[in-house]
Amino acid sequence: MTHLLVAGKLHPSGEARLDVLRSNGLRVTYIEEISEASYAGHMADVDALVIRTQPLTAEIIARSERLKVVSRHGVGYDAVDVSALNDRKIPLTIVGDVNSASVAEHAMMQLLAGAKQAIRADRAVRATENWNWRNRLEQREISGRNLLIIGYGRAGRKLAKMAGGFDMNVRAYDPFLMAHGWPDGPVAPVADLSEGLAWADCLSLHVPRSEVPLLGASEFARMKPGMIIANTSRGGVICEKALLSALLSGQVHAAGLDVFETEPPEADMPLASCSNVVLSPHIAGLTEEASEKMALSSIDNALAALNNTIDPALIVNRDALL
Repeated sequence: MTHLLVAGKLHPSGEARLDVLRSNGLRVTYIEEISEASYAGHMADVDALVIRTQPLTAEIIARSERLKVVSRHGVGYDAVDVSALNDRKIPLTIVGDVNSASVAEHAMMQLLAGAKQAIRADRAVRATENWNWRNRLEQREISGRNLLIIGYGRAGRKLAKMAGGFDMNVRAYDPFLMAHGWPDGPVAPVADLSEGLAWADCLSLHVPRSEVPLLGASEFARMKPGMIIANTSRGGVICEKALLSALLSGQVHAAGLDVFETEPPEADMPLASCSNVVLSPHIAGLTEEASEKMALSSIDNALAALNNTIDPALIVNRDALL
């Protein structure tokens, strides 16, 4: 009997789908806890795994002798050992365009909250500061400002449309698209990140994590004073130590962070003490609507891969499977 393991709590619609699969004879193991330890002991006879944000290591993959597909409940896969899957010719799937609108909305919120200094404004009313804070004129307008979108995929393109509604000037930096074909539309590319950082008043990040931060001390030094930053991509894309220095010096006016170098961050994370930073717990893509779509899509992808009907565009490592 085919065995599907779902590691991590799903939207109720996803849970209902699992009940239907059980009634149709599929063996389903559903573990709501999101941790490596909670699911690792079940992997010996699993054919398909739906996984959330917890790690999937080479050691666990090696013990999973029947594993035929791993389906991510989302689009990121930093915690999955893709090389180990490649060695076994196991496809790794991601959901399609189910949460890009949510991510773009969250990034737009971060930019607006940063420009308007939402945290400080809130505190001024709640008496940790005082009403006269309003006269410091720390609030800014984003209309007419230059927005650089770093990573011009689906979420980045939707953000560009939203920013256009605020009369922002939008450009984007994406070396992959520069090499493989820039999408049609009014947003022009910048060929060089340094050029883009010097041009921008605001920036939003939509790129995967790499071995070193994309934005470190030298990149902050190239920015105009008073930059506003939104990060809904991955922790580690920005060097948090360098960002803290830039916030304290005024080089960065405000930042919105939905992702962190360590998640959850330490209780004494220095950025948490900054009143010009809007923090959220990695929720940009976790609206009610997007969560339902991700749950259903991740289950469907696992089953489609088993049946050889999966859309190849949803397979992260398809080249390694050839």
